[in-house]
Amino acid sequence: MKLSRGAIGGLFCLGLLLAVGCTSTTVDEFRQGETGIESGESVVILGRRQVSSHDTSADFVECVGDRIAQGSNGLSVVPEQQFLDSMFPWFEPRTAPLRVQDFGRLMAEEQVALTMRDFGIRYIIWLDGFTETIDRNGSISCTVAPGGAGCFGFGSWEDDASFSARVWDVSKFSAVGTISADATGQSYMPAVVIPIPLIARVEANACQRLGDQLKDFVIGG
Repeated sequence: MKLSRGAIGGLFCLGLLLAVGCTSTTVDEFRQGETGIESGESVVILGRRQVSSHDTSADFVECVGDRIAQGSNGLSVVPEQQFLDSMFPWFEPRTAPLRVQDFGRLMAEEQVALTMRDFGIRYIIWLDGFTETIDRNGSISCTVAPGGAGCFGFGSWEDDASFSARVWDVSKFSAVGTISADATGQSYMPAVVIPIPLIARVEANACQRLGDQLKDFVIGG
């Protein structure tokens, strides 16, 4: 098949957009204590949902949990909803402990202590954050005519995914560290007859990097 000069130019431009539409991710770690995990111990990852302006996405919590559980050194992760159902009402948004000291007092409740022991939970990981669009440019217009329909234009936007994970050691009632991940990326949507979205996967990248860092952090030295 022979491509015309115009077709070759179009493919080059599409490839250029795909190369540009990438994501930059930064991960920071602050350690407060030693960590390690034994066979039979597990972690639970919970989303913070006390802030009225945003809720930490349950899909993102699940994504990080799946990432931590992957691989030959994967950790045992208790599903968030299963944990919340078993702990009702102590970990609902209005009653969940905000500080590790509050969790220590909560463990005085017999049912809480028994459920934690049954799950074998060694660490609680609190996730907090969200993804937002911080800049939009360009425009796309679409028309419908007797001969057909089509769109023309070019749009772009920048997404920012910012999440932090606070790790509590259940055995010591102590906070052992915080890990944050911030991913930004530029997405594009060129439209010549048909809009073609070229999406920067900022939240997926944040999940991957944060999950890998959390696994290494929990396993420790």
